[in-house]
Amino acid sequence: METQSEHIVRSYDEQLRKVRDMLARMGGLAERQVNDATVALVRRDATLAAEVIGRDAALDQLEREVESFCIRILATRQPMAIDLRFIVTAMKVAHNLERIGDYARNAAKRSIVVAQQPTLGSLNGFSRMARLVQENLKAAIDALVNDDAEAAARVWGNDEPVDDVYNGIFREMLTFMMEDPRNITAATHLLFIAKNLERIGDHATNIAETVHYAVRGDSLPDERPKADSSAYAVVRPPE
Repeated sequence: METQSEHIVRSYDEQLRKVRDMLARMGGLAERQVNDATVALVRRDATLAAEVIGRDAALDQLEREVESFCIRILATRQPMAIDLRFIVTAMKVAHNLERIGDYARNAAKRSIVVAQQPTLGSLNGFSRMARLVQENLKAAIDALVNDDAEAAARVWGNDEPVDDVYNGIFREMLTFMMEDPRNITAATHLLFIAKNLERIGDHATNIAETVHYAVRGDSLPDERPKADSSAYAVVRPPE
């Protein structure tokens, strides 16, 4: 017969697993939002963009559920050491995933405007950028689920390719605006979309950083590798 202490331990373990499952569900939805927002942009699909906007409420609700459940665990279980770090990390991860959803929603809103403007370039850079941030996001969530600090550290240090693509898009859009003022509206919205994707990449690395702390109990270096040079970009007007 199961003793009371065994029942308490099993119940506690089930609660911790539930938190992981909730975060994995949030992560999957966030990945889908990023993917669909980018597909809507590239395909000029306003209907899909509207779906992305409508689905954002589900991520918001999941964040509230994770936070509420974690607070209940803190109040009733008084976790210590690695369990306490995990619960704190879970709330931080949920917030990062909610913010990722916000950026995807914003990108979807702007893609509706872009779809009504003249086509600028192939938008291949946006597809590549979205693929990179989705890969990092999935790897960060997998690291959380598997308590894998080494995988989290790899994600944390893998943001430079995202910045490189962003820098290229930034310069390309500025060039389009310099060449023809009629491109300004579309190019401006595309710049914001690119920035949204770049910020999603930052949040993926934030998740990885908190996962590493949850597992190891120590922090990664303060400054992670970054390659965003858009603040220093200089575009020469066409002669």
